[in-house]
Amino acid sequence: MTACPTGIAHTYMAAEKLAQAAEALGHEMKVETQGSIGAENVLSDNDVRRADGIIIAADKNVDRSRFAGKRVVVVGVAEGIHHPEQLIERVRTAPVYGADAGTAAGAGSGAAAGTGAESGGGKERSVAYKALMNGVSYMIPFVVVGGLLIAVSLALGGHPQADGGLVIPDGSFWKHVNDIGTIGFTLMVPILSGYIAYAIGDRPALVPGMIGGWIANTGALYDSKSGAGFIGAIVTGFLAGYLVLWIKKVRVPKFVQPIMPIIVIPIVATTALGLFFIYVIGQPISWVFEHLTGWLGGLTGSSAALLGIILGLMIAFDMGGPVNKTAFLFGAGLVSKNPEIMGMCAAAIPVPPLGQGLATLLRRRLYNDQERETGLAALFMGCFGITEGAIPFAAGRPARVIPSNMIGGAVAGALAGLAGVTDNVPHGGPIVAVLGAVGGVAMFFVAVAAGTVVTALCTVTLMTMAERRNGTEARTEAVGATAPAEARPAAGAGTGTTQEVLSGYLTPATVKVRLDATEKEAAIRELAELAAGTGRVADVDELVRVALAREAQGTTGLGEEIAIPHAKTDAVTAPVVGFARSAEGIDWESLDGTLAKLVFMICVPEAAAGDEHLRILALLSRKLMDADFRARLQAAPDSDAIMTVLAEIQ
Repeated sequence: MTACPTGIAHTYMAAEKLAQAAEALGHEMKVETQGSIGAENVLSDNDVRRADGIIIAADKNVDRSRFAGKRVVVVGVAEGIHHPEQLIERVRTAPVYGADAGTAAGAGSGAAAGTGAESGGGKERSVAYKALMNGVSYMIPFVVVGGLLIAVSLALGGHPQADGGLVIPDGSFWKHVNDIGTIGFTLMVPILSGYIAYAIGDRPALVPGMIGGWIANTGALYDSKSGAGFIGAIVTGFLAGYLVLWIKKVRVPKFVQPIMPIIVIPIVATTALGLFFIYVIGQPISWVFEHLTGWLGGLTGSSAALLGIILGLMIAFDMGGPVNKTAFLFGAGLVSKNPEIMGMCAAAIPVPPLGQGLATLLRRRLYNDQERETGLAALFMGCFGITEGAIPFAAGRPARVIPSNMIGGAVAGALAGLAGVTDNVPHGGPIVAVLGAVGGVAMFFVAVAAGTVVTALCTVTLMTMAERRNGTEARTEAVGATAPAEARPAAGAGTGTTQEVLSGYLTPATVKVRLDATEKEAAIRELAELAAGTGRVADVDELVRVALAREAQGTTGLGEEIAIPHAKTDAVTAPVVGFARSAEGIDWESLDGTLAKLVFMICVPEAAAGDEHLRILALLSRKLMDADFRARLQAAPDSDAIMTVLAEIQ
């Protein structure tokens, strides 16, 4: 079985390599591919029963429960591409999956599941990373829907008060909209926790994860004025997932096994986790909340700038968690006596969502489509003082986002403190200034803007550094030598040929014998401009941006001197495939370290980004695993000869 997170080229390349190796070694092999198009060539129960062993070459979670009792090797998808013969040898002596668990009843798709399976040898995302990303992806819709409904209800249904506040009348239409949004916000924390747990322990972990997340977010259950927020949810998610995995290993009588995953495991895990959080973890959270409040009270006579920095750091740290709530309630409690303190909080409150939203605009290619959409929603929520709009970014990249938020929050709080900004209502964000609750409006907006810019720049800087370390961002320095001047500017010109390949998407007009570019970004732009010559590209710059954004998610350098960048965007009016060769090779950060000399670029509009797009990619990936085909493609002297070779792709 082969699978990768994007479910496209690597999936099919690994499948083809494994099949070729099996044939060469005299073995019969069937390969199931789990791509974006869905599972293909699915292994039936009879296939599994007849198999001597199972090889799973995947960079994402796959269901292993059906392989219980079989020898199983689990590696990254790159191993399936580069060392298929070794995997076939390894599986013959691999441990039997589930053999030491005594049961397959609880086995599932969790990343940490796999008792008895041999692992290793492939570069694979960690279990923690996969689980965290799973939780964040399910949480984002709740953040966006809940936050936007709250913001819209306040904007359209809120009535300004004499003190500058905004109140939605009880029983009104907009009050009901606000309540629905509040439910979405309330659910986002248990959803985050539940799906982190699900990614680790599969379905039996979902209930304890969600209930644990709800407990973490409900401070009243452990005598705290504030819940643990999204950080608590991450803790309960991992605890629930690994607790379920541990329970699955317990040997039980056969008559109990059928009810283990649906009754015993969820009940035991939920009860144990809930009580553990209430009695063990909850008490320290309550203690921290109480003592932070007392500590802040002792700072009221100190420097305004220092107090602003501290409040800004706290507001931006956990965005709705105990530290944030401590600072907010401290400021809210002094609104009538010392509105300057609430003014510092009010300036810091919108900085995390505004800063993260701005970051998605400044460096769009560092973010995927879902994150860019979440960024726009975060900008809107920030204007209404909804700090939680930044939680999806913080949960997904805590080491880069939380420090950036805190630095920006500290800047905003300090500037507001130095300027003597006041806020007469217990709320923050630009909305309170617009409604007249803020004194020193000009400096309030200066503080918010400065904090927002600092947060965005810090986030972009840290993300860029991390992407470069991980080798996933396109390099900006040139590599190799420039193509000779005699290289032909476009293929197919004047040849008179009418050959078409891949359903007519690749034609002589979209073939270039030699690329001028010597680095990845320039090569993508050159191919985009080549595709534009067909009249099917409406916006070359947007096409390049989308293709580079896809590269930032993971290289499309497939190894074997091949790269297949691809983009789904409405900047393309109809599907088009371009091909070009690089004599010296281009650093595409390929899995095997080779320079890309054969570069295909697939461009499709959003409306056509379905099965046809993936079919083309699968056909290309499989055919390009044929070394003889690649050699003839490299040796073809001109565009006509290139098209003749490419016509073999069926």
